[in-house]
Amino acid sequence: MKKIFSINPATEETLKEYSLLTKDELENKIQLSLQAFEAWKKRSFAKKKILLNKVAAILRRDKEKFARTITLEMGKTIKESLGEVEKCAWGCGYFAEQGEIMLKKEIIKTEATESYLRFDPLGPIFIVMPWNFPFWQVFRVSVPALMAGNVILLKHASNVPQCSFLIEKIFIEAGFPKGVFQSLLIDPSMSQTVINHKNVRAVSLTGSEKAGAIVAATAGAVMKKSVLELGGSDPFIILDDADVKKAATVATSARLNVTGQVCIAAKRFIVQEKIAIQFVAELTKLFLLKKIGNPLLLDTDMGPLSSRKILETIEKQVEDSVKMGAKIVVGGKRLIGKGYFYPPTVITNITSKMPIYTEETFGPVAVIIIVKDDIEAIKIANDTRFGLGASVWTKSLKRAQKFIEELEVGSVFVNSMVKSDPRLPIGGTKSSGYGRELSSYGLKEFVNIKTVFVE
Repeated sequence: MKKIFSINPATEETLKEYSLLTKDELENKIQLSLQAFEAWKKRSFAKKKILLNKVAAILRRDKEKFARTITLEMGKTIKESLGEVEKCAWGCGYFAEQGEIMLKKEIIKTEATESYLRFDPLGPIFIVMPWNFPFWQVFRVSVPALMAGNVILLKHASNVPQCSFLIEKIFIEAGFPKGVFQSLLIDPSMSQTVINHKNVRAVSLTGSEKAGAIVAATAGAVMKKSVLELGGSDPFIILDDADVKKAATVATSARLNVTGQVCIAAKRFIVQEKIAIQFVAELTKLFLLKKIGNPLLLDTDMGPLSSRKILETIEKQVEDSVKMGAKIVVGGKRLIGKGYFYPPTVITNITSKMPIYTEETFGPVAVIIIVKDDIEAIKIANDTRFGLGASVWTKSLKRAQKFIEELEVGSVFVNSMVKSDPRLPIGGTKSSGYGRELSSYGLKEFVNIKTVFVE
């Protein structure tokens, strides 16, 4: 029987091993999901609100336990893990309060006696989630879908099985009916089986371009709704009138949070030449201050990368770019010893042919690109197949407006780092995917928008 392993990326120790579901076990879970949906879709908003608030309470009550599991399985610092659990509780509370309002029928004035839109749930939703935010990603997709009356089948990343089962247990403890939220421990190849299943109505994936293309093709072939949140190469644009010190401080967090393993992390730092030397100096200074080590310690600033594969990928991207002429300012070599540690790295002298320019860099590497003016900054920012988010730094809102209008991204943050928020939709364009998560837009991704016209 095939197994998967939970491995601590800080020590390379195997924590637990799990057997994958058989085909029959998977079929039983899908059948249970459909049975649960028939009752759950009739559950009142008031009752769903109570249950979601119970989930939030459990998250806050046991946040240290949940945070420790997150850190042990994927390596982010305990401070980041605690913040992630708190954010999940916030998301539960937000949709518990706002879900009914967002899904209220929408009156449309026509010549009819009555005409309106209603928002009906679809059924079992298959969600394929990543390891970098093993709690938050699951909650930000599943909670709105549950509030809308859908039920969830979770296929989590194979390196975070403990988190997957913990989340299922949280929903069970909160009182959610059996089958409303289920964790599926399956091989990635079996995801297509789930999508193709007649009882599964839609799919949401956060992950790689390759995985997104497979999911989109599979769902499209059977005419099922899909939402994809894929990779990003987000520009962090510093104009010559920006507060350079503040920009560098935020840039440090925007690049190094979760050891740089975030889709919406700042990855390309597009700096106008007038302030480039100052910005690079400030960023380098801040990068050198970061304490790397045991992620379970509260004074650790940066933990390991999540796997050997991720470490080897970022290492190769940097090495290949250096061979093509890129210059390392600081960092650039993996740390010796146990664990998948790579230091904060600043790299300059970039050309458009280098891997660190054309590919997503999923690690603590800041790519510095120097430009002459606003026009060139916009051109370089858009010179990517990705289109997730962008951060623009300037004291002039008039200058910022041109970037807001012309950047080909799903989010533009001015004088702030790109971040997710339950109140705001998040998602991308181009190869970063389609559809939205969070807010009323995310809530309505997995509903049937039904037109009602009464003569």
